[in-house]
Parts: sequence; C-alpha cells; structure tokens
Amino acid sequence: MLATAEPATPALLEAHDAPFHIGAVTLRVADLPRLNAFYRDAIGLALIRESPEQAELGIDGKALVRLQAGATRPTAATGLFHLAILLPSRQALANWLRHAATTGLRLEGASDHLVSEALYLSDPEGNGIEIYRDRKRSDWPRRPDGGIAMATERLDLDRLLSDAGTAPYAGMPAGTAMGHIHLRVGDTAEAETFYRDLLGFDLMVRYPGASFLASGGYHHHIAGNIWGSRGAGARQPGEAGLESFEIVARDEADFAAMRERILAAGGRDAQDGPSIADPWNNRLVLVS
Repeated sequence: MLATAEPATPALLEAHDAPFHIGAVTLRVADLPRLNAFYRDAIGLALIRESPEQAELGIDGKALVRLQAGATRPTAATGLFHLAILLPSRQALANWLRHAATTGLRLEGASDHLVSEALYLSDPEGNGIEIYRDRKRSDWPRRPDGGIAMATERLDLDRLLSDAGTAPYAGMPAGTAMGHIHLRVGDTAEAETFYRDLLGFDLMVRYPGASFLASGGYHHHIAGNIWGSRGAGARQPGEAGLESFEIVARDEADFAAMRERILAAGGRDAQDGPSIADPWNNRLVLVS
C-alpha cells in the first residue's frame, strides 16, 4: 500500500480542513535548554522565541511546540502518550528519516497505519513524539460499516528511505503542522464521554484499549489509551509532561459553538482562550 511522494497541500488538508484541528502543544519540562536544542536540532523545528522560562518552536513563525520550565516529578501515569507532527509529503518523511539515521537519533517504532505512515521516538524527558505523513483520504481503507479502517503494520524503512532527497537536511519544511495528540487516560469510555459527548468530536476507530476521535472526518485529532494507565488518576498542575494543547477552530461560528460546549461542560474563559481539563487534567485551550 506504500505510495509515492505526494505534494504538500493534500496531506495537510486531511488534518486541517475540519471544523477543529490540533494546534500548539505545550510541555512542562525540567531542562529547558536541552529540550529546546532537541526540538530544534533533532526534530527540525525552528526556534521562534525564547526566554529563561520558555521556548516556542514551529514552522514559518507558527508555534507547534511550546516548552515551559519548572516541571515537577510526575505522580500519575496519565498525560501525554505522544504529540504528532504531520509532514506535508512522503518525501518529507523520508528526508527526516535520513536525518535521524545520519545523526544517530534512536527510533522507538515505525508503523504503517493504512491511513498514514509514522515514525516514533521520545524526547530526552520521555515525551512521546510521532512524526508522520497522511495518505490521501480517497485511499483510506474502509470497514464494512463504512468507517475508517486503521491498523499497525510494519513500515518498510528501506523503501521509505529510497524516497529521500540528496540535499543536506535543512529542518522540517513549510507546511508542517501538528496533526493530532494522543493521550494516556484512565478509562477509554470516560474519555469518549468527555471528548465525544461533551465536546462533540466524532468517534472514528476503537483499538483494544484505545479510542480515536476527530472532527470533519479525519482519522483522528485526539486519541486516548489505557495501555499503561488503566484506572490511573489525574495529573497535578506543574508536573513534567503535557501542560496543555490547543484546539483550533476553523471560523467564528465553530469557535462560538465549541466555546459553548466547553463552558457547559464546566470550563472557563481564560486569558489564552476558553479552556477545560479532561478527567485526567489534560488541559485544552480553544483558539481561532
């Protein structure tokens, strides 16, 4: 099912041509200079701004990852499973893989999910990262009931590398975006109640122990699993790991509708936007 390289625009439209998509992810970290260098040099994001207390990295001046200093030791198994950076083409993914191989960056997994191809690793403080590219939506396989079919199959890394260019790696390309966020939760049914029933995301796929939800027919913008966190409780403010993530509204009407859902579910209007935390204190912020 492996495809040839695709142009930048279609891949991003799959994740972002929806009423809501994922924006910047904020991490609370213990060693800000080390994590800043990692996301810049190893991952390939550009430094947008920094101070002694925080750093902001992204593409074309748009933040994808924000790092905040002052993390305390985690007390709960819930939180971030991985943030997922979406590249605009298969060649861009191949170029990043070549960069990782050349610099000795250790991968933790490589999977063909039928709808996407993904590489997995962790940053120096254990925050999971997925770097992936989408197949065209018209090529996504379907279940007999018409729903999206996803799987976890081996990704042929040699074949992927054959699509890499020869130019020196210059960082992630224009068009790179945050594609989705995957959370560790204590209960998938409770996660579905929160993200589907309260916030209005659609349940797209269930894996054993994981639920995948999305807006606008995407394969998933938000996922939650219990693979290492079944029954775990909420995280405490300031703990290392996920501080918050953005949900980006497509237009004013979508923003107003989600804001109403957030406030009805017990959220509040905060300085950075309407905000609410799920049952495990994973906080989301609505932006436009």
